[in-house]
Amino acid sequence: MKVILNEDMSNLGAAGDVVDVKAGFGRNYLIPQGLAYMASAANVKRVEEEKKRDEERTRHDYLEARRRASQLEGVSLTFRARASEEGKLFGSVTNADVADRLNEMGLDFEVDRRWVHLEEPLKTLGDFRVSVQFGTDVSLEVGVRVERAE
Repeated sequence: MKVILNEDMSNLGAAGDVVDVKAGFGRNYLIPQGLAYMASAANVKRVEEEKKRDEERTRHDYLEARRRASQLEGVSLTFRARASEEGKLFGSVTNADVADRLNEMGLDFEVDRRWVHLEEPLKTLGDFRVSVQFGTDVSLEVGVRVERAE
């Protein structure tokens, strides 16, 4: 019996794959659980069209992420904050602060704070490299300098 998987299954295949299973397994488990449906000619054609659309969407998203990343190449941000004599900040610079500062630059897109990856907020004076993730395959490092406020 041929079925098309709705979800990834470790022992059968990935979502959208057409697999051959025993008739009882397909009729009694996969189809009633919503894990698969019958592999008719129309369903196979629909799955192929969905895969083609997904590939096109993935390609478009990748190109858009590259375009956005190119706008931020070479960007360096400077934050002024109050700090102790040892160089520890009275507060911190967070991923939201970095995203807000990037958004003030007049970009044609909005930088989400979840795109900015800091292991922990910056709590000392100095120069740092902060990663901005635009997609699964596209990331960029932005220079961040934290200086003492006068």
